[in-house]
Amino acid sequence: MYYSVRGEIIHLENGVAVVECGGVGYKCLTTMNTQKNLKLGEQVKLYTYLNVREDAMELFGFYTQEELGAYKTLIGVSGVGPKVALAILSALTPSQISLAIASGDVKTITLAQGVGKKLAQRLILELKDKFNIGACDDGNVVSGGTVTVSTGNVPKAIEALTVLGYSSSDVAPFISTLDPSLPVERLIGETLKMMGKK
Repeated sequence: MYYSVRGEIIHLENGVAVVECGGVGYKCLTTMNTQKNLKLGEQVKLYTYLNVREDAMELFGFYTQEELGAYKTLIGVSGVGPKVALAILSALTPSQISLAIASGDVKTITLAQGVGKKLAQRLILELKDKFNIGACDDGNVVSGGTVTVSTGNVPKAIEALTVLGYSSSDVAPFISTLDPSLPVERLIGETLKMMGKK
């Protein structure tokens, strides 16, 4: 029903942003990752999802289409409601979720509040074909809410790094900046070098 809202941020609190559009304040439930990009008094555009229940209508707002696509994919999994999906996207970015699912990293997914080992395993099982490790020109969402992180040797490099004791959420911000066509050894070396500098 609502694709997006654009306006001024007039109120911020934990997990909530109110965007005033044409004199109406829209209360959007948000992730912590979205909230990092918001400031009171600034103009913003949030991509939205309207959740309708018997007793309530809730509007969820996301800073990027990638995050919205990931949210829609997550709530399609049995046992993952709107609040749990928000918690997952507050703890991890869409690309970190993709990497965790691709590498079967249960530990990283359980970093999200309210997500236990069994639910994390179900997410990996049900989403391994939906959260693709595939090519995408802009690195964002593709049709159907599938999130892509990269292609080439990245999954092999991630697997090797997890054997070394790193979680996919540790390496995701670094390895996603590299050329996926590089050899596995080079991807591992460059990732470790960047992590060492930080």
